[in-house]
Amino acid sequence: MEILQMEGITLEFGGLRALDSVDLTINAGQIFGIIGPNGAGKTTLFNIITGIYVPVEGTISFRGQDMQGVTAYKAAGLGIGRTFQNIRLFNKLSVIDNVRVGSHAINRSNFISDLLGLPRAWREEKIILARARQLLEMVGLYSKRHEYADNLSYGEQRRLEIARALAMNPALLLLDEPAAGMNSSEKVELMDLIYQIREEFNLTILLVEHDMNLVMQICERIAVLNYGRIIAEGTPDEIKTNEAVISSYLGAQA
Repeated sequence: MEILQMEGITLEFGGLRALDSVDLTINAGQIFGIIGPNGAGKTTLFNIITGIYVPVEGTISFRGQDMQGVTAYKAAGLGIGRTFQNIRLFNKLSVIDNVRVGSHAINRSNFISDLLGLPRAWREEKIILARARQLLEMVGLYSKRHEYADNLSYGEQRRLEIARALAMNPALLLLDEPAAGMNSSEKVELMDLIYQIREEFNLTILLVEHDMNLVMQICERIAVLNYGRIIAEGTPDEIKTNEAVISSYLGAQA
């Protein structure tokens, strides 16, 4: 069953085509990887999916709903969560408060009920706090829940971003270079965490990553972007042996 479908997606910046007629279909429950050289358009694609950029051509649908004109805030409310290539945390908030911020992005109580401390707001805040604790346990940061986010190591900050994205209760989770800056043992832990997230929350995961070993081990399907175009799509084995991919990207990794 399709959860995300993109057809003919094109985006230009000052006459330069960052994405050129991109077609992509992601099935529910998949761990799907997007790879390609720097500047290929990978993060730009994420920004279109999450409503930050609006394509000049093409259509995108999420769970059967047309996403044309959907803002980033509404995309989050529909069930799309993400992390960022450059970590974006509230460094002077505690670890647990960073996760709670993610939950508040989709909460149902309004400003008045929050301001007056009405029972509905109390109940929702209790649920938000319990979920934040659960997610921090999952990513191995519960013992550091009261520390400032900027006191965490780089790898821990990456995991905190994942926890915050999960607090939004997404159906589709976009991970933008989640292994960047991690050592080999942290990358193994990250792969285990991604599998756990997919199984426990019944998520679909779309992953952009430069670590080919991680991508080939964890992704069930992979699309390769080069100069804004998808030049190949298939299983990890198909991608590893694709001549166009080897010459344009994988060869440069060797």
